[in-house]
Amino acid sequence: MKYEPQFNQAKFSELLLYVAERSEDDVRFGATKLNKVMYFSDFLAYGMWGESITGATYRRLPRGPAPREILSVREQLLDAGKATLKESRYFNYPQHRLVAMKEIDRSLFNGAELALVDQVIAALKDRNASEVSELSHCEIGWKLVDDNEDIPYPTVFLSSDSPTSMDQKRALHLAEEHGWHGK
Repeated sequence: MKYEPQFNQAKFSELLLYVAERSEDDVRFGATKLNKVMYFSDFLAYGMWGESITGATYRRLPRGPAPREILSVREQLLDAGKATLKESRYFNYPQHRLVAMKEIDRSLFNGAELALVDQVIAALKDRNASEVSELSHCEIGWKLVDDNEDIPYPTVFLSSDSPTSMDQKRALHLAEEHGWHGK
């Protein structure tokens, strides 16, 4: 069965603002990092719960995955005065930092979703844009598609690592338990 995410613009908008607000004290936070926090949060949620947080569609770009919807939604947030864009330089690189200008509507999310996003933000906090891009390039989904193609959510379950002996034992146990052995 193919997973067809249902894009929830309200959740996506509020999550952009939430990530921006939670990253206010991160001097390395800019557009690239925002894209990666959104990507990792949505894909980890899908991997754990079978459903992403926002339903955004992520595409492969040279600097890593980015939500297709981000530019139009960001523009709407800016036009509505719900956010501003602060442009500065970080080690002589341009940095485009989204800044939340309104209270975040946390009622759209459950506690587990926000806790997951907080964990992703914390895990990436000490990394700069190049490092988070590099990290996203390790993801199988990013490797499997060509530039500007959508990254399927189920790729979160794929790995390029060889199965461990424990993985193999678990697979054999499941195959036996469910009658998957070839006769």
